[in-house]
Amino acid sequence: MKTENEKKKDETTDGSRRRPGCLKAWIEAMRLRTLPASASGVLAGVAVAVQRGHFDWLPALLCLLFALAAQIGSNFANEYYDYRDGLDKPGREGFRRGVTEGDITPLAMHRATAIAFGIAALIGCSLIYWGGWWLVLAGIFILIGALSYSAGPFPLSRNALGEIAVVVFYGLIPVGFTFYLQTGYFSYDDFAAGLAVGLMSANILIVNNYRDHDDDLAVNKLTTAVVFGRNAVAWAYLLDGFIAVALTLGMWLSAGTVTLVFPALYLIAHVCLWRHLRANEGRRLNPVLGMTAMLMLLFVVALLIASVIDFTPAVS
Repeated sequence: MKTENEKKKDETTDGSRRRPGCLKAWIEAMRLRTLPASASGVLAGVAVAVQRGHFDWLPALLCLLFALAAQIGSNFANEYYDYRDGLDKPGREGFRRGVTEGDITPLAMHRATAIAFGIAALIGCSLIYWGGWWLVLAGIFILIGALSYSAGPFPLSRNALGEIAVVVFYGLIPVGFTFYLQTGYFSYDDFAAGLAVGLMSANILIVNNYRDHDDDLAVNKLTTAVVFGRNAVAWAYLLDGFIAVALTLGMWLSAGTVTLVFPALYLIAHVCLWRHLRANEGRRLNPVLGMTAMLMLLFVVALLIASVIDFTPAVS
């Protein structure tokens, strides 16, 4: 039988019982609302390749699985290391953190991080068949980057470099390498599309940091919102969306002027989300984070559809 003190320790700050290792806690830890960032990068790379007359479904699928596994591993690592270093507190404004709230043990999260990265590494190795052995170095760089976001001597997320890391690892790299594995070369178009997707992905993190400003400031976590202020990052959020559309404008025009309705609709929704961001705080911003991610995914899916419409077989 548990003592009264032990029972109290088994309760989270909101009065609910701990659920060690339960499926819901692990699903929350994966942060499904943010996974469109990984999918969008790969789909954008496919879209650019399709416009160039190339598509190979198997490496594209493996790129998608690699990206998802790497992001889940990064999300697990972020939760584990933020808890270990005392940066997460029970009852935080954002989504529930399983380790901090006692739903998942730190050891289990540490092991899950290793498993997720191990799966990503295995999938990445399979891509050597299409891209060559030099992809091993690229894979090591990606996995180190995913870890250095939250861990190491200079964690990027705690030194106002989180958004830059997101632009690189959720935009430039997945779009560029997905395109390369379809075509065998890099181009300006995949760079522009990668930068666009990276900026859209950075907006997900901006919402997160905007929401958590007070919590992060209290533990001296130097996010961009803490360093530059909420007002500055809110304007960055708005600007990122417009720059992303400008960067992909050539692709939309290539598919026909009628497709410009999609980026126009994106900008309307983007401005609405920005207004909601400025008008709310705390947990009321959680839906904005999820909708920012879904809006990016819808934008990229529309771009892929437009590219398929514009498809011209490659000349051999």
